[in-house]
Amino acid sequence: MADRVVVLIVASGAAWEPEALRLLGDHPRIVVLRRCVDVDDLLAAASAGQADVAVVGLDAPGLDRAAVDHLRVHGVRAVAITPAAATLDGGRLRAGRVGIPIVVTEDLLGTLPDAVCAAEPRPTQPRTPPPSRPPDGAVPPAASTPGRVVAVWGPGGAPGRSTVATAVASELARRRRRTVLVDADPYGGALAQQLGILDEVSGLLSAARLATGGQLAARFGSVQRGIDGHLSVVTGLPRGDRWVEVRHGALEELLEVAGEQAEVVVDTGFSLEEGPAAELGGRPSRNHLTLAALDTADEVLVVGSADPVGLSRLARGLVELRERRPDPVQVVVNRMRPTLGWTERDIVGMLSGFSHASAVHFLPDDQPAVDRALVAGRTLLEGGESPLTRAVARLVDALLPLPV
Repeated sequence: MADRVVVLIVASGAAWEPEALRLLGDHPRIVVLRRCVDVDDLLAAASAGQADVAVVGLDAPGLDRAAVDHLRVHGVRAVAITPAAATLDGGRLRAGRVGIPIVVTEDLLGTLPDAVCAAEPRPTQPRTPPPSRPPDGAVPPAASTPGRVVAVWGPGGAPGRSTVATAVASELARRRRRTVLVDADPYGGALAQQLGILDEVSGLLSAARLATGGQLAARFGSVQRGIDGHLSVVTGLPRGDRWVEVRHGALEELLEVAGEQAEVVVDTGFSLEEGPAAELGGRPSRNHLTLAALDTADEVLVVGSADPVGLSRLARGLVELRERRPDPVQVVVNRMRPTLGWTERDIVGMLSGFSHASAVHFLPDDQPAVDRALVAGRTLLEGGESPLTRAVARLVDALLPLPV
């Protein structure tokens, strides 16, 4: 008998799953190794190196080119199942875009075993990213020297943490420094949407699973999405309630591994509360991701808005943060504008009694530049030079003096 074909399947509750399982199970060459809950679970199972083929619904959340590349690297060939007559091409065009050459429509499900057995998987290497933004999320090569970890934190009220984190990371990358941007907000990541990464596999959840299995260092490239030749992103939680899947120590290991080969910028949440479970020695609280980033970081940027409400929140946040981290931090006052009637000196004076800041930086209220970047799903720098990008460059000069 020919060698058996080991199969993983993820259907996300689709109606075709029972019939597909029956057809695969009845075939003498096929062994169904695992029914995966979702694409993240599929990628983790594929990383074990025991499967040959993944049967996956084309509409499964998180199925994109990066996920298919991950499967290929681990010797797993993907076969897509599409709804019958859903499109004129039976879904083949979309499947081709994400790198799946074999498609089986639901009305021809009987051909699935033959498709699975059609050819042996041929593992390939991830694509080499071009100098511009790689269309398939390829990961830039690691730097030869270690970097520093910069945590971007700020109080509640949307002061612009994600915008600042992305801008700082892209400025570091512009200086040809290998940079990894990590979305560690426990209330749900926004960096993927902000940077136009659609149907993303959560890099944070994938990293957590690999860390649990002791494989993160070896497979770190699989949890990143390339943005350009020097910048990559570890995307965050697809939903806020999935923070429980990131066990204690996983983020610390992720930041350590990333810091060994790149500058690291971490976008965090807003709350510093420990939670009762942590005090009792049980499972970490929801905010352990934020606290772990702050405890691990070499430098902390504290972001606040320049308006009266934002400055009040910033002052209280600085006091709260000082109890957690007594080391000096760098304060970033965001959306500074002349209509407030305050000078930079005025605001520095307001904050002087609340923090032990090594420096206070000011970013202008440049909404047109931010809007252009958000609508295009690009970084601020990709949108062209602006007052905000020039201010971010000055911030990076002070934060991490690096050669241009």
